[in-house]
Amino acid sequence: MRLLFAGTPEAALPSLRTLLDSSHEVVGVLTRADAPSGRGRTLRPSPVKSLALEAGVPVLTPSTLRDEEIQQEIRELAPDAAPVVAYGAMVPQAALDIPRHGWVNLHFSLLPQWRGAAPAQRAVLAGSRSTGLSVFRIEKGLDTGDVLRSAPTDIGEFETAGELLDRMAIQGAQVLLDALDALEAGTATSTPQDHSLATHAAKLTPAEAHIDWTRPAEEVAAHIRGMSPQPGAWTELDGSRTKILGVEAAPEHAPLPPGRIEATRRQVLVGTGSDVVAVSTLAPAGKRPMRAADWARGAALPPGATFTHHQQDGEQA
Repeated sequence: MRLLFAGTPEAALPSLRTLLDSSHEVVGVLTRADAPSGRGRTLRPSPVKSLALEAGVPVLTPSTLRDEEIQQEIRELAPDAAPVVAYGAMVPQAALDIPRHGWVNLHFSLLPQWRGAAPAQRAVLAGSRSTGLSVFRIEKGLDTGDVLRSAPTDIGEFETAGELLDRMAIQGAQVLLDALDALEAGTATSTPQDHSLATHAAKLTPAEAHIDWTRPAEEVAAHIRGMSPQPGAWTELDGSRTKILGVEAAPEHAPLPPGRIEATRRQVLVGTGSDVVAVSTLAPAGKRPMRAADWARGAALPPGATFTHHQQDGEQA
């Protein structure tokens, strides 16, 4: 089939590579416009645009798909189907109607769970031990279309949302290809979603990433993992913001007051509302992520050093 691929971030690259190597023909790529990046705010192409140009595939970067001009460009590409992976923009009905097999989206959850912008992150934040992937037909609603293919996956005990997403992006590329192969062969089956079971995966915010050390250890650990790497769960030490980016297995240890830090030679333990959590990776203000034990050795922490949480008006903890 002739495919118009729509995607933007790193998570879309395994799917694009798989489709480029498949029997299908990628006739064009839709991606978001170049965006400012880094301290110099230099305009940089999306990861998907860079790969498409490298592969010699025409790239479209419209600010909206509502304009008749971009819709005509899509018609001229004559796609049979439009696979989508984290494109980041709404597709109006006029554009949805162009490919004869429609637009199909690879989504990082088992729909109808976690519809929305941050499905992998929300699954980790919720403390789930499993999630999955869905390929569904895009329609007017938000992630509401019939499911063509799905595949489950476990969530590791200490796996961060970023690690989970990287792994699911690779697994999902094959799930997406299988769905497209079935569409071409005429063997695809469509399963309607049970909308009564839907949950929403809203985009993560820095305010929501603030760590509440008074919560139970399991919830604190899930919060840290779900917010990593972006926006990064954060706390304060002596008024300076520190991002906590990972946790690891904690030893048997007496409870510590919430936020209290105890650094051993190999680990950094922090008190919560129940047991201690062992922080594996953190990033002090203005510095790159580092092993927590390395940070503690250089930080010369005084006895009783404590990460604090100051709840602010309107803030979600």
